[in-house]
Amino acid sequence: MHIPPYENQNQPIVDVDDPTVPLTYFNIVKLRRDEAFEYRVPGYETCIVPATGTVDVTVEGFAATAIGGRGVDVWDGEPEGVYVPTGALARMVCTSDRAEVFVAGARFAETLEPFAVRHTDLDMVQYGSDNTKTHRKIKHILGTKYHGKVGRLLVSELFTVGAGGWSGFPSHKHDTDRLPLETRHDETYNFRFRPNHGSGVQMLQREDGKPGDAYHIVDGSTICLDRGYHPCAVLPGYEMYYFTILGGLSQRSLVQYFQPSHANQIETIPGIKDMIAKFK
Repeated sequence: MHIPPYENQNQPIVDVDDPTVPLTYFNIVKLRRDEAFEYRVPGYETCIVPATGTVDVTVEGFAATAIGGRGVDVWDGEPEGVYVPTGALARMVCTSDRAEVFVAGARFAETLEPFAVRHTDLDMVQYGSDNTKTHRKIKHILGTKYHGKVGRLLVSELFTVGAGGWSGFPSHKHDTDRLPLETRHDETYNFRFRPNHGSGVQMLQREDGKPGDAYHIVDGSTICLDRGYHPCAVLPGYEMYYFTILGGLSQRSLVQYFQPSHANQIETIPGIKDMIAKFK
């Protein structure tokens, strides 16, 4: 499902118990200097990640200052975040002129402990190549290093490297719990483009060998993925970013099932096996 960009007035874009992706939650909060925003999401653990700007965050008795710091866009520096336990009251205060803040969430019943993720804590992966049109970089904010500290939520930022090309290829899905082949993880994306008048396409093929759907994605588009194979692409001459939220049904580790008709290309894309391992 494609949700075109709109002024959400700091209200969830993907709310709790969403009919398409009930395992994920997503909000965009926009603040000016000294403005504050509070939230509590019962039944969901969340992560506060400034897209731009800087915020001070308090979660119950925990405090983290100067989270973020990127300037004009998501390419201008490294991400930072704060993990917010299930149902906890979180408060953010803008300490820059403006801030745009992503709030990512996943359904999880237990309550863990809050913590901050600084740019020095990120887990970086770069793979693919210009020749295979799959060159990209991943910045894991809540990646595998936080198993045990996070319940079901995975949060990452994905960037195309260079201008144009494919992401999420070879086509894969993760809509069914059938270990060791695959896990059920709902997924929500928010896209950005540089220059911001760029655009791309999100494919969604429900069944191997049958025609699927395609969505025209623009700067600020949100995509909700419940089932099916889902590669995406950016137009030549533009760079693409997408904020990625994964919520697991029964476990945090993601096991992707690659579309049989394309799975052999795992052997042709440099570094892709390392990328797959970083989600487990």
